[in-house]
Amino acid sequence: MAPLNNSSARVVDPILTNHARGYSHPERVGRLLFPVVTVPVRGFKRIEFNKASFVKYNTRRAPGTDTKRVNFGYEGLPASLNQYALDAVVPREHVQEAEAGPGINLQTEAVDSVLDVMTLDEEVEQANLATNAANYAASNKVTLAGNDQWDDPDSDPKEVINDGKEAIRKKIGRDPNTLVITSPSFRALDDHPKLLEKTKYTSSDSVTEDILARYFNVDRVVVARGIYAEDEDAEDFQDIWGNAAVLAYVAPEGRRSVRVPSFGYTYQLAGHSFVEPMAWERGSKSWIAGVTDERSAELVGADAGFLLSDVVGG
Repeated sequence: MAPLNNSSARVVDPILTNHARGYSHPERVGRLLFPVVTVPVRGFKRIEFNKASFVKYNTRRAPGTDTKRVNFGYEGLPASLNQYALDAVVPREHVQEAEAGPGINLQTEAVDSVLDVMTLDEEVEQANLATNAANYAASNKVTLAGNDQWDDPDSDPKEVINDGKEAIRKKIGRDPNTLVITSPSFRALDDHPKLLEKTKYTSSDSVTEDILARYFNVDRVVVARGIYAEDEDAEDFQDIWGNAAVLAYVAPEGRRSVRVPSFGYTYQLAGHSFVEPMAWERGSKSWIAGVTDERSAELVGADAGFLLSDVVGG
């Protein structure tokens, strides 16, 4: 008999697993700054990126001379993946024909409910990394106050973003391509006099993410609308991304890997996430399917980011 290992011990439901891997929550934006790359092991030293990763090298070689060698990135801090797991539950009472088991719609709805919770946890982890001022050099962050805050009509959001773009360009030699703002910041921009004046002849539409992307001259602007409560007894919800905005260079889709420079990555263990087959549990009189992921969000290129704190007034 072959030895037992994690792969042989794990039984997955292929339909539910494919569903889970294709799942996308409309209010989750963290993976736009920390896109997923798969890794084969749970523990490793992550590759971090500095200015050398973005430098243009002279590749010309004279006859008979040694070929230059370039190592992109450097071995950084140890990283280890964390396991996240919840059970999807379909009570017998929710099934019309209990003996036949839950249909695929009930199963996927149960899995979606679990993924809503698990991706919320991931979003909070990514937001905490991206909005922590201690992760940035002094040149790559700013705290707004007074008439610099975007809900003040005298503020100039485009000037602030241009300053951030220049700070990133000077650090890595590339322009940032992604801007994440929060709902309060978006509402401030929606009726900001400078933006409305700039766009009044080019668009009759309400302010959108695409209009903001053109206004700030970046590839993508996304609004982080997610909220959360610390626990069930909390009276108020909090914005996951706080009162911040994050400008960053993120490796283009199709070129992302542990060796490609980018602001951040979410390392995910190969073969994850996965869903176990639905199984009947007598005690709870329910069908149960375990949902498991192993991942870790890592900020590997802080020089490729710029943090704006206290974007709007309290």
